[in-house]
Amino acid sequence: MFRLGLENVTGHWPTSLENARLGLLINQASVDRELNLSCDRIAQSFPGQVTAIFSPQHGIWGEQQANMIESSDHQFERLDIPVFSLYSRTRRPTVESLDFLDCLVVDLQDVGTRVYTFIWTLLECLRACAEHDKPVIVLDRPNPLGGDVFEGPVLETDYRSFVGGAAVPLRHGLTIAEMARLLIRELSIDVDLHCVPMTGWTRGMRFDDTGRPWIWPSPNVPTLASVDVYPGQVLLEGCNLSEGRGTTRPFEITGAPFIDGELWAKELQRIKLDHVRLLPTRFKPTFDKFAGESCGGLDIQVTDRREFRPVKLTMALIASAACLYPDEVRWLNPPYEYETTKLPIDILFGSDCLRKEVDRTRGTADWTSALELVDQDFSSWQTRIEPILLY
Repeated sequence: MFRLGLENVTGHWPTSLENARLGLLINQASVDRELNLSCDRIAQSFPGQVTAIFSPQHGIWGEQQANMIESSDHQFERLDIPVFSLYSRTRRPTVESLDFLDCLVVDLQDVGTRVYTFIWTLLECLRACAEHDKPVIVLDRPNPLGGDVFEGPVLETDYRSFVGGAAVPLRHGLTIAEMARLLIRELSIDVDLHCVPMTGWTRGMRFDDTGRPWIWPSPNVPTLASVDVYPGQVLLEGCNLSEGRGTTRPFEITGAPFIDGELWAKELQRIKLDHVRLLPTRFKPTFDKFAGESCGGLDIQVTDRREFRPVKLTMALIASAACLYPDEVRWLNPPYEYETTKLPIDILFGSDCLRKEVDRTRGTADWTSALELVDQDFSSWQTRIEPILLY
């Protein structure tokens, strides 16, 4: 029977922390089998011990949009405790906020992609708790993409940012507790870390195999279909192709006012894209890129989510669009997720390789060469993660 770390908490709680004051890093997706919020379940299991809540990007209720749209500190009325935002004036718990607790409990649903700030908020919490001698307990949750497939380049050191704080692939295959174990091991973080594992989860499982409903952890991954394409489609945040924000199909559709969807789909037939079909379409975003403008583009229909590889698809989308529309497709400038110098596409991809290759072949039929960048040897990554795997 599948059980979350949250549901295994009483059987794995460190005896040294039985009476500790608890701060919780959670949001609206932090729920148990009965859809009770993590803070309510833990408050019931440990009466009077929950003293503070910390919220990641998008806020505790997932209300805020992306890219430096901040949330503020406030009071969680039901438990009458403060909520400290870790996506506002600070991305790391302050000394003042840590004074409210003896131990930080992390219970966040990640999406299995390097470019997602939750794991980097976790990293900042691990560093802060190490500095102030506060133990950390991570309640594990599934990687919705599974733990047996890796994609995309490993981040190069010079391109670290708040959407990539360590040398991991775009699609990393780790659960959030495993990521915590990797970060403290490889970044030499001296923190007292405890992980409460799931039961009944194996590396080949996708989220829908758990039998649990998908509760969106952020506004633009509302469905598992959006999660499936996200590891690749998030790269569109680095260029002026819409990733579908401002529509009901974020990350599942893409385009721009200057795009002819029929022509784009035909150009993409030059390569073999497995387990996906691309349907020419039009859409009009209500906010974000091209708000209020009619965009031509493509509807991404995944035909086999277990075999589909989204990173290759999105690299092909960008390179082929730059071939067809060399004067219109452009890279966006910073700031992006608190990075003010490096181009967004470079910190998203993890290096400048994709940008340079697309620019080299821009307006030519040689754009397919960019896809060679997706061919990675993950043997060293598998060797690196072997000691920290929990399943």
